[in-house]
Amino acid sequence: MTAHRSGFVNIIGNPNVGKSTLMNALTGERLSVVTAKAQTTRHRIMGIINGNDYQIVFSDTPGIIQPKYKMQKGMMEFVHTSLTDADVMIYVTDVVETPDKNREYLDKVAQMETPVLLVINKIDLTTQEKLIALNDTWKTLLPKADVIPVSAREKFNLDAVNKAIAELLPEGPAYFPKDEISDKPDRFFASEILRGKIFENYQKEIPYCSEVVIETFKEEQDIIRIHSLIYVERDTQKSILIGKKGAALKKTATEARREMEVFFAKKVYLETFIKVRKDWRNNENWLRNSGFEV
Repeated sequence: MTAHRSGFVNIIGNPNVGKSTLMNALTGERLSVVTAKAQTTRHRIMGIINGNDYQIVFSDTPGIIQPKYKMQKGMMEFVHTSLTDADVMIYVTDVVETPDKNREYLDKVAQMETPVLLVINKIDLTTQEKLIALNDTWKTLLPKADVIPVSAREKFNLDAVNKAIAELLPEGPAYFPKDEISDKPDRFFASEILRGKIFENYQKEIPYCSEVVIETFKEEQDIIRIHSLIYVERDTQKSILIGKKGAALKKTATEARREMEVFFAKKVYLETFIKVRKDWRNNENWLRNSGFEV
């Protein structure tokens, strides 16, 4: 009889290298918000895939940054924790970023006893010659890591990642029930979907100064009723979010509702309001209530 294997596979890396796209592709679920803007991911999000004889618990984490706000400090706490509790570490880079960016974290990963997979993403944007040179550079920086080139967006070579993980997973029981796909509740994903639409539809500081709170999430037989609040720091940001005659907010809320209906496979009634809470990104009590460790 084949022994059951299970473990935590933590995904870290700099902003915009495709960590969330990779986790979504590996799990087959859109659990992490993916946009073209940096720092879209704020929390540690687990995605669970199961088989008869295995359970893999992926963790997507915020991109590595130098914190300017207490919220960003909390984001980096998720990254720090992921360095200590992984059975397998995936360090994601791409063909664009400078290999030694945030060298402090690279050095920590290089010293880990945990097995490391170095995933070079977005290889569809480079040439074979440049990829070979990049591979050699990374082997110097992380000599113990297995280097795997992929395109998460195109779902190219993901089988190699899954095979490497399967070979490294330790024997052990499942950590979560086999029918779960994440450790997060439904209201978390509702807030992430709406926040993702804010990142897609607004520019400059608006996405980074906005936070979404789901006040109520009531699931009935044929519909889910959601009351959401978008918090911003200033009245001018509130005006921008609303837009002329409410058009901008209506567009964002409509797109979010439609995506929620796909995600939850049920009709959604979404109410969205905006409130101003000055300097919420530095308010420790507020951040703790929002799930940050500060």
